[in-house]
Amino acid sequence: MQAVNEPMADVRDMYMAHTMFRREFRLLPQLVRDVVPGDTQRAEVVANHADTVCHILHVHHEGEDMALWPRLVERGGEETAAIVPTMEGQHHGIEGALAEVTALLPQWRATAQRGDDVAAAFDRLLEKLLEHMALEEKEILPLAEKYVTAREWAELGAHAIANSPKKELPLAFGMAMYEGEPDTIKAVLTHMPLVPRLVMPFLAPRLYASHAKKVYGTPTPPRVGS
Repeated sequence: MQAVNEPMADVRDMYMAHTMFRREFRLLPQLVRDVVPGDTQRAEVVANHADTVCHILHVHHEGEDMALWPRLVERGGEETAAIVPTMEGQHHGIEGALAEVTALLPQWRATAQRGDDVAAAFDRLLEKLLEHMALEEKEILPLAEKYVTAREWAELGAHAIANSPKKELPLAFGMAMYEGEPDTIKAVLTHMPLVPRLVMPFLAPRLYASHAKKVYGTPTPPRVGS
């Protein structure tokens, strides 16, 4: 890769996103198991939450497939020749696990029966996801700092915004902000238009707190590592 006269990727937002995924997907299997068979009202709440976080994860990985892996392969030579195909293979495995979950959710939502099958599917998804994120943090993020510019890195966030329902964006950002470092949150906000940049720090945490109260029974669900 030729030297460039622009800033390189600031990958702190990826760690923030990963923390969100670790928290929400670790808590999901037990959320499902705790639903009393036949309680379709509670199943609806949990299933809606599951749909939301599964969609966020799908779009997040879709952005990496489109904007990150090709650049690393093009520019990284031997450094990326082996690890990028591994990442792509893990994405395929995660998408398969997501497909299994999303196939089971509608029937469970409607009946609140056979929740153990849904919870087990989330367990399998979680195992694949944790393995992938750990390897990505160890191998990929240092390469992104070396080979991807800040402008190109911002395309990942732009893809997520463009491919998510607008009404869900403040909640999704609130999920990420919940355990985000203030400096990282501030850096992410700088890429937003003026009005969202001013409103999001106040709106997003409130929306997530309200959402968490409904889903978890508390506005402050267990944090990663707690």
